[in-house]
Amino acid sequence: MFSRLASVSLALFALSGCAIHQTVKPVERLDSKTVCIVQNGNVRATFLDAFERALSNKGYEVKRLEADASLIACPVTSTYTASWRWDLAMYMSYADIVVYKNGKPSGKATYDATRGGGNMGKFIGAEKKITELVDQLFPITAGSGS
Repeated sequence: MFSRLASVSLALFALSGCAIHQTVKPVERLDSKTVCIVQNGNVRATFLDAFERALSNKGYEVKRLEADASLIACPVTSTYTASWRWDLAMYMSYADIVVYKNGKPSGKATYDATRGGGNMGKFIGAEKKITELVDQLFPITAGSGS
């Protein structure tokens, strides 16, 4: 009985380290229908493409800015970072998107599967995850007003 309880406890402890965390603080209503994205050359171009598509699908016009652009270059500016890992297959292990309104932080979405271990949920397609983050980060469609 004791060894069974110890085995179950050990298994639960091991699985607790296989966590995927996602936090989103949505942006408040935006007056602008344009979102400027500061390009990050250290991240796969497919991330920016998916990010732009997700915003466009919500009615936003996207303008790409050079990596050294100021956060006040546009009324609404966004930065991003992401990384990939290999574990049986390549997967996006981390993504962080920050939205600034007039240069001040207005919203943030973070996806962290770096401690995903045996959690098979980490193999979600990057574009699907990026779209999910954008949908939560921008809950209001551009021009809806509320």
